[in-house]
Amino acid sequence: MTQTSAPVGNLIQSWRRARRLSQLDLASEAGISQKHLSFVETGRSQPSREMVLHLAEHLDIPMRERNALLLAAGYAPIYRERALDDPELETVRRAVDLILKGHEPHPALAVDRRWNLVSANSAVDFLLQGVDAALLSPPVNVLRLSLHPKGLGPRIVNYRQWRAHVIERLVSQMDHLPDAALMELVEEIKSYPVPVGAKPYRGDTVLNAIAVPFMLATEKGTLSFISTTTVFGTAVDITLSELVIESFFPADGETAEIMRQMAIPCQGSNAETQPAFAEIERGGLKQLDSVGELFEDLHEED
Repeated sequence: MTQTSAPVGNLIQSWRRARRLSQLDLASEAGISQKHLSFVETGRSQPSREMVLHLAEHLDIPMRERNALLLAAGYAPIYRERALDDPELETVRRAVDLILKGHEPHPALAVDRRWNLVSANSAVDFLLQGVDAALLSPPVNVLRLSLHPKGLGPRIVNYRQWRAHVIERLVSQMDHLPDAALMELVEEIKSYPVPVGAKPYRGDTVLNAIAVPFMLATEKGTLSFISTTTVFGTAVDITLSELVIESFFPADGETAEIMRQMAIPCQGSNAETQPAFAEIERGGLKQLDSVGELFEDLHEED
């Protein structure tokens, strides 16, 4: 929704409507009069820099879009967007590596706001066997990779359910922050053919009542995972605020045992996937073996 050409009042009004708030609702939450808010939205009153940020906070507007509001109001942006290889983000890189490495032998990956892969731990390599090399060329979109006919799509046991989950998740994300690129991705995913033999969409199992599982057929057997997401809740940098870590946990004993068995091979490199990930990690998210191993030892003791 980034638009710096529109008046700031119009942008605030668009965000308010996107959040399904009336002027009275927003004014009450922000502690200002409805009349003042109306004047801001119609351009009869020029909001101060502090008022722009105050309204943005109550509208839960992402940092990137807050900068756009400030520019539209005639103020300089305040949120920086640094590359992950910036020396000032070294602590962030170490934290991400710590989480990814510490989650082994189970898969975990970091993505940006458009689900492009930033980094992944070595356990992910095992899942990507047989994936078309073109899908592993940066930028790697993990949602495209998971559902594409030349990606993991043909091996996803609950393809219909997983695709519905991915689409619903993207639509929910765009409801919070409209994004043309994500809309194109949704339409692309909808166009993928359903793999032959894909199971019907079922939601009547105990696991499905808790979370949508990611079920993948492999040479070692069917793996079943549930996932959690981690974000940096106190971020003041745009790149960091948009970074998401997706961690996959075994949803049954069989999956846990298979991943344990694959733990030693996962510590080595995979000839097919390692070059792609090495290039993806050009932003500086390299494995910190000593820190990761320390975290893993502590995790095992727990």
